[in-house]
Amino acid sequence: MFSVAIMGAAPASARDSGPAALQISQAAASPVSVSGLPVYRINPGDELEINVWREDQLQRSVKVLPDGSISFPLVGSIQGAGRTPQEIERTIAAALAQKYVDGNVPDVTVAVTNPAGLQFSVIGKVRSAGIFTPGRYVTLLEAISFAGGTDEFASLDDIVIIRKSGGALTTIPASLSGILRSKSISSEAVRAIPIIESGDTVIVP
Repeated sequence: MFSVAIMGAAPASARDSGPAALQISQAAASPVSVSGLPVYRINPGDELEINVWREDQLQRSVKVLPDGSISFPLVGSIQGAGRTPQEIERTIAAALAQKYVDGNVPDVTVAVTNPAGLQFSVIGKVRSAGIFTPGRYVTLLEAISFAGGTDEFASLDDIVIIRKSGGALTTIPASLSGILRSKSISSEAVRAIPIIESGDTVIVP
């Protein structure tokens, strides 16, 4: 059986210097899991707890290196960044199976104990622009609250999320006027709030 857990970390922030100049195209939001949150993909800087059932000597706490790789006994270096914990579990299990005479290997569990690599930035007409590490998934509304909220001249109908996708950037338009400037909040407006993913840049014009 393969399983995954994500445990929160304390928020932190730093100043942002703006997004890289790459080709930008229009795209929809990333796929979500059955819980409604994006499928979590490992980021450089994340800390992982890897356990092999009934193999205490193979229990490890590892940190994903800046190049996205991790190392594990009997397996060596494997790519971690951009993959789900379940994908890493399967890779480790397949590699370990070759070390067993019967080809069987105990269950492998990968847990994200500190998603420190999950970062986003907020720039534009907000009170405290910067880079934030929430330690958990947040909505666009929460992301802006990390930046101290919008200023009075912000255009809430023209917010843009710039998302890294492979070697390019994609843009996701968003609006919060129905939430922040309405006397009544509809369920449709709440459901339309995007979930922020690691590496996103929120621009509030």
